[in-house]
Amino acid sequence: MAQFCVEPEPGDLIEIFRIGYEHWAIYVGGGDVIHLAPPSEYPGAGSSSIFSILSSRAVVKQEPLRDVAGGCRYRVNNYLDHKYRPQPVNKIIGAAKEMVGEEIEYSVLSRNCEHFVTNLRYGAASSRQVLLLCQEGGLKLALKGQGIGTTSLDQPTLERLRELRISGSVQLYCVHH
Repeated sequence: MAQFCVEPEPGDLIEIFRIGYEHWAIYVGGGDVIHLAPPSEYPGAGSSSIFSILSSRAVVKQEPLRDVAGGCRYRVNNYLDHKYRPQPVNKIIGAAKEMVGEEIEYSVLSRNCEHFVTNLRYGAASSRQVLLLCQEGGLKLALKGQGIGTTSLDQPTLERLRELRISGSVQLYCVHH
């Protein structure tokens, strides 16, 4: 299994590099992570499918990191430590373990796997991988720069749109043709 050289410690954020996106988990010790997975996913699949982003529900699972990574590269990435103070490790692990088995609401924009783990570690949900592209004729949802769909808003509504509220952290880019 390809990975980076820093071994995780309990409470660390684990970034797993999938094709086209990153899956996030939180390390809880003993080789296990807690992460979000689609309710229909078979055990050990590790959210390996991009189709997991199309689901509106997710299950909190505890599984071995090696199974969740599934041969993909991963690394410890506590990228918000400079912005937020991490919660105490026992609080992070306790809150994560309490949620195992729960089915929760999932949204690629505001409640994705990265939001889930950053909220556990910092008490603040954040995601760097979701963005909206403003294009002629509409807004387009994108993950890591790859368009995955458009809004259902018609042109007159888009022209009147003055404010867009999104829970979590997003980046907005305008693309002019």
